[in-house]
Amino acid sequence: QVQLMESGGGSVQPGGSLRLSCAASGTISNIYAMRWYRQAPGKQRELVAQWNTGGGTYYDDDSLKARFTISRDNTKNTVYLQMNSLKPEDTAVYLCNFFLRQVAGGIPADYWGQGTQVTVSS
Repeated sequence: QVQLMESGGGSVQPGGSLRLSCAASGTISNIYAMRWYRQAPGKQRELVAQWNTGGGTYYDDDSLKARFTISRDNTKNTVYLQMNSLKPEDTAVYLCNFFLRQVAGGIPADYWGQGTQVTVSS
């Protein structure tokens, strides 16, 4: 079984920065996509940023593109989200998602982290 463990959330003042990490453990053959989502209270889950085998991409939001950076360490099966110039509206639970294949010839599937809270408030 694959487990995703997130870390790096917390409380920060507006304008501050946080770096989220999400590490996958277990049997993994190929990772095809790594994504960060967020869900604020009363709102739908939204895609923040993603990397896939076609190249690094971001959700089509200019504000996020300017402030957030997704990166990865393939040797550690880890994806990061550097978040700068944080705003109160960035407050949400941030969840990582991997689309991967556990064993060669197996069927790829989605795996989710448990989520980490990010709170931006003065």
